[in-house]
Amino acid sequence: MVVAMAGVVVVVGVGGMGEAIARRQGGGRSVVLADFQETALATLTEQLTGEGYAVSSRHTDVASAESVQQLADHAASVGEVVQVIHTAGLSPVQASVERIVAVNLVGVGYVLDAFGPLLGPGGAGLVISSMAGYMYPPLPADHVAAICSSDTDRLANLEFLQPAILKDAGTAYAVTKQINRIQVQQVAAAWGRRGARVNSISPGVVATAMGHGELAGPTGETMRTMIAMSGSGRVGTSTDIADAAAFLLSSNASFITGIDLLVDGGSVAALHTQTT
Repeated sequence: MVVAMAGVVVVVGVGGMGEAIARRQGGGRSVVLADFQETALATLTEQLTGEGYAVSSRHTDVASAESVQQLADHAASVGEVVQVIHTAGLSPVQASVERIVAVNLVGVGYVLDAFGPLLGPGGAGLVISSMAGYMYPPLPADHVAAICSSDTDRLANLEFLQPAILKDAGTAYAVTKQINRIQVQQVAAAWGRRGARVNSISPGVVATAMGHGELAGPTGETMRTMIAMSGSGRVGTSTDIADAAAFLLSSNASFITGIDLLVDGGSVAALHTQTT
């Protein structure tokens, strides 16, 4: 007997958060997984298939408009796309300024561009940003205007996003993650006219491979201090993020769109208010 799947869920990025979200959102639906790392993609596809999920996968470079469009075309061929979750990203210890801008910023734009037209009434999108965006000064109004008036292909050419201006990978990461929130805000009205919603989540320090890499990197001590100061006093888990994602993607959040949900255990709140 063939059981009809209730729509297609697309998860871009199969790291710890992507895996947790795919498991949470994929029951009874067709799941399309996408990632640049082919071994990780194949491994998770095999695992989820063995657990009874209906899964297909596509090797995808989010920094390529053509690659992302091919992913969108594949997802549409599987069935009606009802959710798209973008978790792919590079941290400061993983990549150069140029690659961080290409993946964390331009890649988000390409995914929003390609999947927005596919999502209809009741559809929902989600971008995984980072609390790092809250730790960098708000971008000037003229920078925001330039972002909002630029096509995705031109974002990496903006003067204030050049390596000579950003200078280091940590700054590039924080700036691109702040811009992710602007990108979500920018498309929310257009998605709404099609009956769909789009939001972002800014995780704090989460116990994924990327999170452990950052804790072991140059800013690890600062991150541990922030965790100790926070209201939760702990590192987050992928399940914490999947729980928040499940809410924002569900009909319980039908009046929530164009916002960012900070899921950081209270680290940013402590940073902004505690002086000792």
